[in-house]
Amino acid sequence: MRISSNTIYEASVNAMQQQSAKLLQVQQQISTGRRILTPADDPIGAAQALQVTQAQTLNAQYSTNAGSASDSLTLEESVLGNVTSLLQDVRTTAINAGNGALNSTDRAALATDLSGRYQQLLGLANTVDGNGQYLFSGYQGGVRPFTETAPGTVAYNGDQGQRLIQISASEQLPVSDAGSDVFQRIPDGQGAYQDVFKTIHDLVQLLQTSPGGAGLANGLSSAQTNIDNALSNVTAMRASAGSRLQELDAVQTAGQDRALQYSQTLSRLQDVDYAKAAAELTQQQVNLEAAQKSFVKMAGLSLFNYL
Repeated sequence: MRISSNTIYEASVNAMQQQSAKLLQVQQQISTGRRILTPADDPIGAAQALQVTQAQTLNAQYSTNAGSASDSLTLEESVLGNVTSLLQDVRTTAINAGNGALNSTDRAALATDLSGRYQQLLGLANTVDGNGQYLFSGYQGGVRPFTETAPGTVAYNGDQGQRLIQISASEQLPVSDAGSDVFQRIPDGQGAYQDVFKTIHDLVQLLQTSPGGAGLANGLSSAQTNIDNALSNVTAMRASAGSRLQELDAVQTAGQDRALQYSQTLSRLQDVDYAKAAAELTQQQVNLEAAQKSFVKMAGLSLFNYL
């Protein structure tokens, strides 16, 4: 088979181009720190890296969701703590109101203080979170949950739902509680329910109008029982929020562990071995130089040199 000078020339050029491409690839790997620059470099490794990257992205979203859930539950736990303190103060006032040394003027002063507590409680029940959503309105975060339709009569405008946030591939965590369950559907121990707003309002009315005696004592006793029931209910709600926060901590820790594993796996799949790449860079430089020298010699060949 006869080989023309043009064929030899093209073969030499192709060899230099191939060596140049290999050298450029190694240079890019070193500069980017990535072994896989395109899927063609390692189809299997690229596919695995894509799967891990997708899982990593999803895990990051769950982490973001968990942070949002933590904010909501922390706020709820804090608000319920304030409600607990307020109800304890109301209970103390109810006990003090039974002091036989107090006259109607003294009881009226206590009633004024309780009226302020009533308004504070209404404000806590209408707490808004950092996203502008009402904390105790069920699913309807944009609806103000409690409105006073008449003195001592508070209407609940939300629903019975609990807002859920996806915190892992298999778990949605409730991050709110229906306000009616916290403040109005309070078990009285006898198969019925009481409303803490009505309890405080009735106590205010009692202190403002009762002349004392057995009627006052019976009313205060009933109020204290209702407040104790309300405290027990709020304490249970607060404990539930705290339990969910603990569960969330465990999920977040697991998510952080997965994030580390994903990073390590991606590093193993994608990151360049600098020592190996440096050696390969040197080898490719030698190969390119050899191809270039070979081309120069081949290009300088002529039949007249031998005549």
